[in-house]
Amino acid sequence: MPAYDKADLQRRMTGAVDAFRHDLGGLRTGRASTTLLDPVVVTVYGSQMPLNQVATVSAPEPRMLSVQVWDKSNVGPVDKAIRSAGLGLNPITDGTTLRLPIPDLTEERRKELAKLANQYAEKARIAVRNVRRDGMDSLKVDEKKNVFGEDERKRHETDLQKLTDTTIADLDATAAAKEKEILGK
Repeated sequence: MPAYDKADLQRRMTGAVDAFRHDLGGLRTGRASTTLLDPVVVTVYGSQMPLNQVATVSAPEPRMLSVQVWDKSNVGPVDKAIRSAGLGLNPITDGTTLRLPIPDLTEERRKELAKLANQYAEKARIAVRNVRRDGMDSLKVDEKKNVFGEDERKRHETDLQKLTDTTIADLDATAAAKEKEILGK
């Protein structure tokens, strides 16, 4: 059984890109998006839970998010979690509903968010390179086990490098588009 599995490596690289896109979804660009609150974790019932497991998040207006808390006793912890999440949002409590007006982004905050987007992109690039390294290692193992010869190993390495280059180009394009969106250019 060969250790090299191109389909698995491709799946792992695609997973890195998908995780990167999910991370970018949590970055604020001035428009209300329910994914903005995805990273918020609330301490309720003695444990840490994602916000979407204790409340419904919706975007009723372009610059407003609404968080409908299911259990009245969790309104305080949800409010506290949103305030301390570092998103620059201040909830307005109205019974079991929290309204979150999305303020305009300052130039400084836009630059911080663009920097953060680039950090996410670099993490994703590193993940893709790690997948490539694993693939290269498994190719060398297969060659030593005489699963295939040196010529075939080199051909597979070339394919793997092309896959890596394509994936990183996709990451870079996504990062550039998000940075442009954040900076409002």
